[in-house]
Amino acid sequence: MIHKTWNDNQPIKQIKCVHTNAAKFTVENVLTEGKVYDVKNESEEFYFVIDDTDKMAGFYKDYFQEE
Repeated sequence: MIHKTWNDNQPIKQIKCVHTNAAKFTVENVLTEGKVYDVKNESEEFYFVIDDTDKMAGFYKDYFQEE
């Protein structure tokens, strides 16, 4: 149930979206290329950020570059 408190957590770092060219999913509707996002949680494969719809979501790390 840790995911229920992620919105309230302090960001662990910031990352910049470098592209929204997704092969399988549509991410250009929820991420903005060039925008900096706060990382609320992280796994080996995903960053969990609050996207442009103000919802917590997990995205593949290859969309981002660490600041």
